[in-house]
Amino acid sequence: MRILDVGESAILAEFEDQGTVLAHFRALDDSRPPGVREVTPAARTILVRFDHGATSRDRVAKWVRTTEPAAVVAEDAPEEVRIAVRYDGPDLEDVAELTGLGVDGVVEAHTGTPWTVAFCGFAPGFGYLTGGAPELHVPRRATPRTSVPAGTVALGGEFTGIYPRSSPGGWQLIGTTDEPIWDAGRTPPALLRPGVVVRFAPVSTY
Repeated sequence: MRILDVGESAILAEFEDQGTVLAHFRALDDSRPPGVREVTPAARTILVRFDHGATSRDRVAKWVRTTEPAAVVAEDAPEEVRIAVRYDGPDLEDVAELTGLGVDGVVEAHTGTPWTVAFCGFAPGFGYLTGGAPELHVPRRATPRTSVPAGTVALGGEFTGIYPRSSPGGWQLIGTTDEPIWDAGRTPPALLRPGVVVRFAPVSTY
C-alpha cells in the first residue's frame, strides 16, 4: 500500500488490484473514526477525505494502514440485486464476433456469473462492475457515441455497467433494462454502490 497526500484534507491509498481495494474499502467504510468524512474506492485506489480540524493526516493514514481488510463470511454477505436485461443492444453482434462466443454465448457469459460493483464514477449512479467472465473483456469503441440512453447495459474493457441517465459513452452496448439505476427520491439514490453484487438475467427468464 502506498499513501499519497491530496491537498490538506484527503489522502489517497494505492493498492495492487481491485479485489484488495474492495476488501479494504469495506473494512474502512465500516470503521470510520471521528473526523473521517468520506471513503471512496476507485479501480486501484481509495480516497479518504477528513476534517483536518477534527483529526490529523497522520492519524488517518495510520488508521488506513492498520485496518485489516474485510473477510466475507456467510452471515455478513454483501447486498445482492438482480437486474432483468433485454439483450438487444446495437453492439451485441460486434461483441459476439470480438469474443467468438456468438450472441447466445455473450448472453450466457454475462448472466452466468455474478458481478460486483468495484467503484462508481463517470456519472452519478454509474457503477463499474467486475468479476464477470474474462471472455467478455472487450475494447471500448474507437469512436464514442454522443448519446447513450438511460438503462443501457454495456461492456468496456474488464467492466460491465448500466448508464443511469442519457449521456455520451464509448462502451459496447449489449442490452437495456427498465430497472431505475439512479432515483433521487430513493435512499440511497444509487442502486449500484461499491460492494453490491449484481446478477443479470434475460427478461424472458427473469
